[in-house]
Amino acid sequence: MEIFIILIVNVIDRVTKMWASKSLINGNDVVVIKNIFSFSYLENRGAAWGIFQGKVNFLLIITLIIIIGMVVYLLKYKPKSKLIRISLSLIIGGALGNMFDRGFYKYVVDYIYFHYNDLYSFPTFNFADMSVVVGTILLVVCLIKDEK
Repeated sequence: MEIFIILIVNVIDRVTKMWASKSLINGNDVVVIKNIFSFSYLENRGAAWGIFQGKVNFLLIITLIIIIGMVVYLLKYKPKSKLIRISLSLIIGGALGNMFDRGFYKYVVDYIYFHYNDLYSFPTFNFADMSVVVGTILLVVCLIKDEK
């Protein structure tokens, strides 16, 4: 199950990033909800919210260490909780997707853009980012649930 989730996340991530790279380049944004939600091409040379700009090798090493740690945990401890296995698989899949971009292009393709007119702008992100966030939320839920 874990390998399947990781593969699905990577296929969806790669396909959507290829679409964004071909369709949205040069300001060809796709407006889904005017002044709120659009698809807009961005090359992120850092991490979340643009931190660590230009630190590609550092981000690759950190990502690899985290992925190895999660894979070792899954293989060594074989958690019985399906939710923990799903959450770690989502995180690994998303991390691999963005790691692929950094390794091959030296930037991550982002394309999902939420904003409110010119008043508010959430940082542009991608499917891999969503996978990491959803996996992390599920993992926190598991940890809180297990504490009780």
